[in-house]
Amino acid sequence: MPGIDKLPIEETLEDSPQTRSLLGVFEEDAAAMSSYFSQLFKAMQRIYDAQNELSAATHLTSKLLKDYEKQRFPLGGDDEVMSSTLQQFAKVIDELSSCHAVLSTQLADAMMFPITQFKERDLREILILKEVFQIASDDHDAAINRYSRLSKRKENEKVKNEVMEDVYTSRKKQHETIMHYFASLNMLQYKKKIALLEPLLGYMQAQISFFKLGSENLTQQWEDFLTNIGTSVQNVRREMDSDAEAMEQTIQDLKEASDPLYMPDPDPNMIPVNRNLTRKAGYLNTRNKTGLVSSSWDRQYFFTQGGNLMSQSRGDVAGGLVMDIDNCSVMAVDCEDRRFCFQITAFDGKKAAILQAESRKDCEEWIATINNISKRIYLSENPEEIAARVNQSALEAVTPSPSFQQRHESFRPSTQGRAKAARSGSQCSVGSESPALSSLSLDSLVAPDTPIQFDIISPVSEEHTSQAKSGQGRRTNPFGESGGPQSEESEDSILHQLFIVRFLGSMEVKATESSDVIYETMRQILAARAIHNIFRMTESHLLVTCECLKLIDPQTQVTRLRFSLSSVVLCASHQENKRLFGFVLQTAGGRVDGRPVTVCYVFESNNDGEKICDSVGLAKQIALHSEMDRKASQKQRELDKAKEKQQEELHKQKQIEKDLEEQSRLIAASSRPNQPAADGQILVLSNSQSEDSDVGDEGQKKGESEA
Repeated sequence: MPGIDKLPIEETLEDSPQTRSLLGVFEEDAAAMSSYFSQLFKAMQRIYDAQNELSAATHLTSKLLKDYEKQRFPLGGDDEVMSSTLQQFAKVIDELSSCHAVLSTQLADAMMFPITQFKERDLREILILKEVFQIASDDHDAAINRYSRLSKRKENEKVKNEVMEDVYTSRKKQHETIMHYFASLNMLQYKKKIALLEPLLGYMQAQISFFKLGSENLTQQWEDFLTNIGTSVQNVRREMDSDAEAMEQTIQDLKEASDPLYMPDPDPNMIPVNRNLTRKAGYLNTRNKTGLVSSSWDRQYFFTQGGNLMSQSRGDVAGGLVMDIDNCSVMAVDCEDRRFCFQITAFDGKKAAILQAESRKDCEEWIATINNISKRIYLSENPEEIAARVNQSALEAVTPSPSFQQRHESFRPSTQGRAKAARSGSQCSVGSESPALSSLSLDSLVAPDTPIQFDIISPVSEEHTSQAKSGQGRRTNPFGESGGPQSEESEDSILHQLFIVRFLGSMEVKATESSDVIYETMRQILAARAIHNIFRMTESHLLVTCECLKLIDPQTQVTRLRFSLSSVVLCASHQENKRLFGFVLQTAGGRVDGRPVTVCYVFESNNDGEKICDSVGLAKQIALHSEMDRKASQKQRELDKAKEKQQEELHKQKQIEKDLEEQSRLIAASSRPNQPAADGQILVLSNSQSEDSDVGDEGQKKGESEA
C-alpha cells in the first residue's frame, strides 16, 4: 500500500542512532494511536450499550401495552377502542423491538468485535514487544561493556569465552526481538486503518440493514393506521381544548354566581330562604358531650336520604345513619357559645341531636327541610297518585350507585328540571300498573275487602302459633350458634344470611302463579300507607336458612315471625325500586271452605331485594336437595332392613331344614336293631333317650329311698 512508512528491518543488526530515532517516531505514533482508539472504543461502546437499552425498553413498552386491558383504573371504563388500538401499537412496537434486537446483534458482531480485537490483541502486542526489546537492549549493552573491559595483559581464556558467549546470546536475542518489534510496528500502520474502517463499515451496514428491515415490516397498512391514530389524537386534542375552554367559562360563571355565597352569613334579602326543600346537604357542626357539663363540636357533612339524616366525615367511603327523622320534631335552640343552632328530637323523645349551621338562612332551610320530610302531608285523594308519590320517595331513598359521577351528582342542588323529571319518572312506579298486570283482573290476584296488616302478626296456623308461644321471651342467635333450643334446628344449616328489612304490610291474596300478585300487593299497601299517613316501619333482621325464614328483633333478638321454607311459594322484588320485595306464604290453616290461606308480605330492605329473593331461592334448592338425599338414604335404609330380614328368614329356614334332617336321621337310626331283647329283638337308644332313661331310674330309686 503506497504512502505507508516502514522501519528498515535490514538495519536492525547495526542498531544505529538514526534507526533508534526512527523507532522513537513509530513508538510515539503507536502511543497516540492507542490513546485515540481507546476514546473511539468508549464511544462505540456507548452506541452499543444505548442500542441494547433501546431494544430492552422497546420490548418492555410492547409488553406494557399488551397488559393495558388487564389494568383496572378507578376512573377508567372498559374502553374497547382504546384497548384494541394499544394492542395494534403493541404489535408494531414488538416488531420494532425485534428489529432493534437484530441491530444489537449486528453491532456486536460487525462493530464491537473488530475494534475490541485490535485494542486487546494488536496494541497489547506492541506494548509487550516494546518491553521485551528494552530488556534485550539493556542486556546487550551490559554484555558489550563486560566484553570491552577484557584485559590485554592478563588474558583468561575461560573468562574471555564466557564474555564472548554472553555477547553472542544477547546480540542474537536483541536482533530477533527488534526485528519482530519492527515488523509489528510496520504492520500496525495497516492494522490501524483496518481497525478504524471495519467498525465504521459494520456500524453503517447494520444501520442500513435495520432501516431496510423496518421499511419491509412497516408497510402501507401501518402508515394508514398511524395516520388514523394521528387524526384521532388531533380530534381528542381539539375536544380537550374545547372542554378546557368550557370549564374555564364555567369556573368564571361559578365565581361570579358564588360570590355572594362566600360570606358565611349572607344578607337574607339578597338570598331568600327556600322553605319548600325536601332534600338538603351541607356541613354542620354537631355537639358531642365529653363530660357532665363539657362538650365538643365536630364538623361533618350531613345530608338527608329518604326519611333518614345521614352524616359522613371526610375520607369515609359512605355515610352513616344519625337519626330517623320521620315524625320527629325540630326547632331552633339557643346555645351559650354558639349561634344558628337547632335541635332534632326523635318521635319517642329518647334521642336528640343539636346541630349548628353556618348562617341563619342555612339554619332555617335545615329546619324547613326536616319538617317537610317529617310531616309528608299528601293532599291528593287519588290512591294511584299517592302510591306513585310514595314509591318516588322510596326510589329517592335508594343509596346511589357507587360510581364517582353518580355519587357527586346525587349531592348537587335540585333544579326545576330535575323536579319535572322526578314527577314524570313517578308515573312508572308501583302505582302504575304494568302491561301484564293491567290485562289481569285485580280480583283474581287480591281477595276483595281484605284488611291490610301494617304490624307484624304471625301467620294463622296452629303450628306457627304454638312455635310463637313457645318462643316468647327466648333469645335467638341469628348466626346459628348454640344458645337455646330454637338455634338447634339451624345449627346444621349450611346457609346463614342476615338482612336488615323493614315491614311495610301484609294482606291476603288469591293467585300464587305469577309475581304480579306481589306487585299489586305492593301498590295497594303503599297507597294505603299514604292515605292513612302511616310512615313508621318496624325494622327487623331477616335470617334466611335452609329450614326457615325468621324475622328477629334487632334489640332483644326475639323471633317475631318464623316461616317454614316449604310454605314460601313465591318471592320477587319490585321491577323499578329494587329495595322493595315481597313473598307469598301459604299457611297450614284454612278458612270455612277449607282452602289454605295465602298471605303476601311486603318489606323494604337496605340491600337489593333481588339478592334476598336469590337467597330464598337458593335456600329452597338446598332444602330440596337435602330432602331428596334424606329420602334416598331412608329408602336405602329400608332396603337394607328388608335385605337383613330376608337373610334372617333364609337363615331360619336353613335351621329348620337342618333340624328336620337331624330328626329324620335319628328316627331312621332308632328303627334299626342293635341289641337282643327278651323276645329276641334289639333295642337301639339314642344318646338323648339313654340319658332320659338314666335320669328316670335315678328318680325312681330316690323316691323309693324317701318312702
